[in-house]
Amino acid sequence: MNRKRNGHLKYGLAFAALLALLLLFLGWSLCAGSVEIPLEEVAEVFAWKLGCAPAPGASSAAGIVWEIRFPRALAAILLGGALGLSGYLLQTFFRNPIAGPFVLGISSGAKLLVACLMVFSLGHAVRVTSAAMILAAFAGALASMGLVLLMAGRVEQTAGLILGGTMIGYICSAATDILVTFADDTDIVNLHNWSQGSFSGISWENTAVMCLVVLPASAAVFLLSKPVAAYQMGEVYAKSMGIHVGRLRAWMVLLSSLLSACIVAFAGPVSFVGIAVPHLVRSLFGTSRPLVLIPACFLGGGVFCLFSDLLARTLLAPAEFSISTVTAVLGAPVVIAVMMKKYQRRG
Repeated sequence: MNRKRNGHLKYGLAFAALLALLLLFLGWSLCAGSVEIPLEEVAEVFAWKLGCAPAPGASSAAGIVWEIRFPRALAAILLGGALGLSGYLLQTFFRNPIAGPFVLGISSGAKLLVACLMVFSLGHAVRVTSAAMILAAFAGALASMGLVLLMAGRVEQTAGLILGGTMIGYICSAATDILVTFADDTDIVNLHNWSQGSFSGISWENTAVMCLVVLPASAAVFLLSKPVAAYQMGEVYAKSMGIHVGRLRAWMVLLSSLLSACIVAFAGPVSFVGIAVPHLVRSLFGTSRPLVLIPACFLGGGVFCLFSDLLARTLLAPAEFSISTVTAVLGAPVVIAVMMKKYQRRG
């Protein structure tokens, strides 16, 4: 009983730490940038929007905070959480610690189809809706995932599977670069920025669509907690518990692809978040229970991406790094540590 109580206390403290970091980085993101805004002015803007205070004066703080920085921060939280969950599902599905949407080429497949849609729309002056971009990204993610699954049936070693997924990613990225290079449009700079990964330009309309996709998908992942826990014990055990393994694996593929597609549609490919976050969360919570790790991965992914976006736009403000540059710097050491630990155990 004491051990169970101590475990619940540890989980509560870990969740509280993640929430505290999320609120800290959110407040910092709203204040920091090429235009520094005091926290008091940020609070005044929120009080005004909540109807608790009169409208602020002629200051531009209200527009910057409410129309630019706040939706961007919410997007980083939502999409970072989606990447964290997608990485967790893929690592569980393939039983591989370095499986992730970026490494397996799933993000690159989604990126290729979204780039095709964007180039077509720019060339024909057609407005592309957020739903269309998500559908294109989802189709690309499923296509890449299908190729990875085909290789999984033929390649016994996981190293070969990861290598094959990486090659798929390189092929899709090369095709995307060719499209971006030869696209003839005045908006090609925006397309190039998107292809590098960025949360800039996120609107409230985009954020609303993200909520409609990411939150129900994340809730569906949470509902799979118990079947996933049985699946972690082996397929034979899961079948003995009455779980339809084929159906569970199909749901894991669909949900991981949908979550990966959503971030590619709005922010472009973002590297290493899906790999690093599940490992960081496992280390923080000290458990592999899906009931704990699934919400923790969502929250941890939000914290990771929000902090990365904060660094990307403030380190050299007003210039801005691509988000993948920062997430690679922060996430790659985690992957290296995981690989070293894995091969030390084998040795």
